[in-house]
Amino acid sequence: MNAAGQQGFGYRAKRTFTRMIVFLLILGLGGAVVFLLSQLNARTFTLALMDGQLAVMKGRSAPMGSVPYRPGDPRLADAYAPIPVEGQDVSNLVLQKFTERDELDRALFPLLEALARPRIASDEPARVDQGLYYLRRAEKLSGITEEQRLTLQKLMTDVAYYQARQKLEDARRLVSDALAQLKLAAESESRHARSANQMLSTVSPSARELEEALRRAVHTLSGPQAEPQPAPETPVPPPAPTTAPPEGTPPTPPVPSAQDAGATP
Repeated sequence: MNAAGQQGFGYRAKRTFTRMIVFLLILGLGGAVVFLLSQLNARTFTLALMDGQLAVMKGRSAPMGSVPYRPGDPRLADAYAPIPVEGQDVSNLVLQKFTERDELDRALFPLLEALARPRIASDEPARVDQGLYYLRRAEKLSGITEEQRLTLQKLMTDVAYYQARQKLEDARRLVSDALAQLKLAAESESRHARSANQMLSTVSPSARELEEALRRAVHTLSGPQAEPQPAPETPVPPPAPTTAPPEGTPPTPPVPSAQDAGATP
């Protein structure tokens, strides 16, 4: 009986130990699966339509779920901020999942291009500014393709004139503000009044000319040019009428030339 009891106890202990090992293996495999799914979900990007804006979502460190994407680099925060849809069809974008940020960049670029292109073609400064905003966001997408990069470069070239005009206007304002500050300092009783007066007398003539040239370039030369008017056509006078000789008058003989005169015997 003791041997049978010990054998039965050993069998039960072995079976319990085996079950425990199997349970731990299953638990470990389940934990590994959950960990892998969490890692995969944490690397996944999706796009969600919220209040008329396309928001970039990033998976949480869990098998499921996502939160709005907040890049660690503050310079990229604007690149992945919600994008106003403004009538664009984004139904295909919200159905996709992106396992890498480069894939997300390549998917976002066409939307930013579609929002920027009609604005930079406008003559309204406010709309051009909006178009530049979308182009600058597209510039921060490091994962775009070479073809998309060339498209972006072409769009930036199209607005180079506007950017130059804006910088000239900014320069004019800076020069004007600097002259005003120097004049204020020169007329004061501070310890810098003498230096400010010397600086003002030195740079004022050239600065005034530069300010006027910048103002003329921005507000006159960059304005719409009047189409040149065609020069008025000078009327061609009609040919003088030839008067026929009266009847009965003999025709005037031709005057002989020098050669004819020499040839006459």
